[in-house]
Amino acid sequence: MAFIDYYKVLGVEKKASEADIKKAYRKMARKYHPDLNPNDKEAERKFKELNEANEVLSNAENRKKYDQHGENWQQAEQYEQSRRQQQQYQGGRQQAGFGGGFSGGGDYSDFFESMFGGQSARGGGRSTQFKGQDFNAELHLDLKEVYTTHKQTLTINGKNIRLTIPAGVENGQIIKITGLGAEGAGGGPKGDLYITFTIENHTAFKRDKANLYAAVDLDVYSAILGGEITVDTFDGKVKLKVPAGTQNGTKVKLKGKGFPVYKKENQFGDLYITYEIKIPTSLSEKEKELYTELSKLRTL
Repeated sequence: MAFIDYYKVLGVEKKASEADIKKAYRKMARKYHPDLNPNDKEAERKFKELNEANEVLSNAENRKKYDQHGENWQQAEQYEQSRRQQQQYQGGRQQAGFGGGFSGGGDYSDFFESMFGGQSARGGGRSTQFKGQDFNAELHLDLKEVYTTHKQTLTINGKNIRLTIPAGVENGQIIKITGLGAEGAGGGPKGDLYITFTIENHTAFKRDKANLYAAVDLDVYSAILGGEITVDTFDGKVKLKVPAGTQNGTKVKLKGKGFPVYKKENQFGDLYITYEIKIPTSLSEKEKELYTELSKLRTL
């Protein structure tokens, strides 16, 4: 497989900051996302490369290895460990009067070929096993989408993966899916897939875990005299009784009308309503007259 320069894939300089890399990835991922480019093989290939580049460069430790070891960055740690073992083994052989052995100065590709080609670092018949690379992906969803459990299709390294997204997933939450990473080396286990959720809220509700918060306008007449109003909840409308003399800023809790509790079936948080009393403006002469009469009555 030809070496891919992940910095060029994302269109950033090698000295780019973590924020620059994240920004570049999001911009490019939206451009080449399969949902926006159906049946476009080139866009699919680009999207795959972008995910690979982000998986490496957004992780500080992996990025350091990549900068130092290039295409062999995944095996860098194992290479260094095996090289140290071989040097110790070589030193022991020399002290015992033996020559030859692995010098530790060979080419990377030669070393990896021998290490993963069915021979151990010491020349035995057992291959060295390494777990495959973990994959990282971002999934952008709207708040309305995560109100119910649903399925999503992700494209990871050219493969379509059908996932069930539980209701109540939170912004920034990371879910691990075992065995959906890269193939292992030398018969080792597959890596894992880590999905980070970005939840965008375009509603009038504010969310805090499973609880929702909203402000509701209340006219001065209903606040003074009381009555019944209709308010929006996340999944429909409900009627509320307003007590006479309701003050501005009064809070009302609607039990069970909040957001689903993550992985707790049929459990919901609460919805907290705050009344904001609206004082009428541009009064007519008759209204001014009536309000004046009311004010006089209140002073008696």
